[in-house]
Amino acid sequence: MSTVEAEKAISAPPGHIGQELLRLDEDQWFERKSGRIEPVDLAKALIGFANADGGLVVVGLHDGVVEGIGASPKVRNALMQAGIDFCFPPVRTHSRFVECVDSAGKPKDLLVIDVEPSEVVHANQRDEVFLRVGDENRRLSFSQRQELLYDKGQASYETRLTGSGLGELDGELLENYASAIEAPDGVRLLRARGLAVDEDLTIAGCLLFANEPQAQLPEAFVRVLRYRGKERGTGARQQLIEDVRIDGPLPRQLLAAQDAVARLQPKRRALGPSGRFEDIGLVPHDAWLEGIVNAVVHRSYSMMGDHIRVEIFDDRIEISSPGRFPGLVDLSDPLATVRFARNPRIARVCADLNFGQELGEGIRRIFDEMRHAGLGEPEYRQTSGSVVLTLLAEPVDRFLDAGLPGSARVITAALRTAGRLSTGEVMDLLGVSRPVAQRELNTLKDAGIVEWVGKSPKDPRAHWQLKTK
Repeated sequence: MSTVEAEKAISAPPGHIGQELLRLDEDQWFERKSGRIEPVDLAKALIGFANADGGLVVVGLHDGVVEGIGASPKVRNALMQAGIDFCFPPVRTHSRFVECVDSAGKPKDLLVIDVEPSEVVHANQRDEVFLRVGDENRRLSFSQRQELLYDKGQASYETRLTGSGLGELDGELLENYASAIEAPDGVRLLRARGLAVDEDLTIAGCLLFANEPQAQLPEAFVRVLRYRGKERGTGARQQLIEDVRIDGPLPRQLLAAQDAVARLQPKRRALGPSGRFEDIGLVPHDAWLEGIVNAVVHRSYSMMGDHIRVEIFDDRIEISSPGRFPGLVDLSDPLATVRFARNPRIARVCADLNFGQELGEGIRRIFDEMRHAGLGEPEYRQTSGSVVLTLLAEPVDRFLDAGLPGSARVITAALRTAGRLSTGEVMDLLGVSRPVAQRELNTLKDAGIVEWVGKSPKDPRAHWQLKTK
């Protein structure tokens, strides 16, 4: 969830605001706090959001109950000043009160605090640094704090002015974004999100909403390359068969890149979401799409000597993104990533437009999709100037798979995707008669690869599945 759903809930009638906000999941951009919270504790949440991507804190909700906040001006002012009094340097926030009805049916107020992402690292009075990671605020170790300082130095790049004016905006794209946010004025929204200053677009604003951001940032594009076979080749032996360059603002790049990869990647016959057998990409759609979104959102746009490349081979997809891996991460264990967005404003807009998950969750999603498909785990490596994600279209048990005849590989691949298949579905998959399908299945059964599950030969729920070890 992005802050879009929270903003929609806040615009609900007073009698519904509290329950609508309680219904939402807390995440990278949204958190609830009790109306009884001390300002010094509220500061930790503000610091976490400012050090990450910014976000929204609503005070007056706790443990499924709409509390509201007290009417005392002293209490209200103390909470509103928490970003100044207990954060060093002060955190930039915008606060407002909204009317609600508490769980006892009494009129109360909620305090809504919009936290801006920051280009510096913030700490509290005890010199503790917090970072928003998913739905929690994590206190950073000394080494993590040093890494965050380094990344924050790069993060300021997206706030620089480009010289591009508001007249160069993609009006349709901006209108769609404002509609998603339910904002009445798109230009005012850009300024509020730090994407424009007066009449000038920032780097982030230009990349997201300019008609031709490549006029200012020529290497800010995605290139999709399809190779024949498993190697690139060189010279006369080069295996490149299609090269697609995708320009324009980032949201349009993401849509066009999705279409290009879906069209160019190798396909196999498998049981699809519709319950019918269809041509499905060798690498799961959600895995490579999440990889592309991460590359576009988190690449280092200050490194203008290179662009994002999506290289498609017969056995894998490789996604390379300029810059170091963003965040506090051990590449030997990507799932342990402590998330940090190099481009927090770009990340938030893309989340508002429903592109992908936040980086930490996105990596987990890539791993989950590959595992669910029975494929090898994603591989990350970092070069001197880029991060490369490799998604192998090979099963985990590739040695076993390599020894199977073609029809058997088709069956096992379909079982990895679907989990179970009836004999009739295997007939449809292979386009053969029942005796032929039964013979293929029995061969796999005798080899200890698949097993039949059913109470009797006429059991309507009988099916085949990969044999569990």
